[in-house]
Amino acid sequence: MSQQHSELSAQQQLEAYGYKQELKRSVSTTDLLVYGLVFMVPIAPWAIFGTVYNASSGMVPLVYLVGLVAMIFTALAYAQMAKSIPLAGSVFSYVGRGIHPTAGFFAGWAILLDYLLVPTLLYVFAAESMVGIFPGTPRWLWALVFVAINTVINLLGVSSLKLANRVFLLIELVFVAVFVVIAIVALTGGTVPGASFSTDQVWDPSKVSAPLIASALSIAVLSFLGFDGISTLSEESTGRRGGAGLAMVLALVIVAFLFVLQTWLASALAAGRDAFPDDEVGNAFFSIVEQASSSGWATAFFAVNVLAVGIANAMAAQAATSRLLFSMSRDRQLPAFLHKLNGRQVPQNAIIVVSVLSAILVLFFVGQIDTISSLVNFGALFGFMLLHVSVFVHHVVKGRSRNWLLHLVVPLVGFLIIGYVLLNAAVEAKVGGIVWLLVGAAVFLYYRSTGRSTEVGSEEPGTLGEGSVGGPTTTPTTSSSTTSTSTTSTEKGQR
Repeated sequence: MSQQHSELSAQQQLEAYGYKQELKRSVSTTDLLVYGLVFMVPIAPWAIFGTVYNASSGMVPLVYLVGLVAMIFTALAYAQMAKSIPLAGSVFSYVGRGIHPTAGFFAGWAILLDYLLVPTLLYVFAAESMVGIFPGTPRWLWALVFVAINTVINLLGVSSLKLANRVFLLIELVFVAVFVVIAIVALTGGTVPGASFSTDQVWDPSKVSAPLIASALSIAVLSFLGFDGISTLSEESTGRRGGAGLAMVLALVIVAFLFVLQTWLASALAAGRDAFPDDEVGNAFFSIVEQASSSGWATAFFAVNVLAVGIANAMAAQAATSRLLFSMSRDRQLPAFLHKLNGRQVPQNAIIVVSVLSAILVLFFVGQIDTISSLVNFGALFGFMLLHVSVFVHHVVKGRSRNWLLHLVVPLVGFLIIGYVLLNAAVEAKVGGIVWLLVGAAVFLYYRSTGRSTEVGSEEPGTLGEGSVGGPTTTPTTSSSTTSTSTTSTEKGQR
């Protein structure tokens, strides 16, 4: 990218890629960070603590430390591409412009599997939990209630989404603080017999082994999925260029800290047990809270966990998915009606489609959490691998960058880590993922045979891509007068 283009603001660069500013720019870097934290769920370890405890021989914090080290490479790769290509399409845009439009199509198609199924997974999980609170109630009813709530919030606009994110993040952080207090009081007061705080809960040399670290890597990488959703709000960001990338890295580090803090204390309260039995593993964390405090607190923690997953997390996932559909539709890779915005400047039809698909899939996948999870993981990991390749090709091969650390070492290590995790994924994940890619190949070939463009726009700012919709009719220049006029006109249009 030329020096002139690198100095363009995010909005000016968007227009230089051949697109008009359509989504509302009202999301600050802080809003992006909050969104990322909500998407990743600061209290995520609660629901899977027992499973991870058993798999890691009681060293749950180690799992999340390994995950932080592993995923920081992918976060840095996202940051590099988000700064260079500030578009809402995430890996669809990054790979399409960083490598080749064909690669971009398949990257977008793969990540679409992740994004389309994530809301469904969350609704199914939340519905299962609600049945635990209200026995005898139908799971599908709870799932549809959560779908309706999130659809309304997202259709009301990005301002409503920002407010809801802040409220839910505050609630989750308050309960993290409450748990820390409960744990410290219990550990210092001897409430739980045999419980003690020790570094063995992070690193026990007698238990640590290469296979255990490898197993921890697979669990940990999948636990941090979600920070990438920040990139889908790039076209709504008001912050400086690179704000989305900064938010992704910060969100990953902050969530990792919260994960380690909570699981270290929970592991200490586990009182050195070898493993949780099968009938306790699913509610291990809540049982620990009950033992350390009271059943009233345990119920409150359980309810907050359900709301965090069924509303906060699913709401963020729905927003990210709708932006991906919007971007792919804008480049004519999906039906044009998904590109339509409502008066609040959010992709209305895309949001509704995600909601309808979620409602339908929930009825089909109720009780099949493992199946959905495996498919979600394949889509995300395949997309991440292509992302790492795009960093190298875009910056080193095409841009002649000599920043070997960020543009060669980081994507290479990230590619190897994600590749290892994908290679060791469940068989059903690989089979389902390959079938999905074959369907994508059929769609791609259909587009080609019917003469429909599979381009995703120009690889560098300054030319209008074949697939872009609604872009300017002339190539933008980088002169100060033209830039000023373009920006002013856009701002007037927004107001």
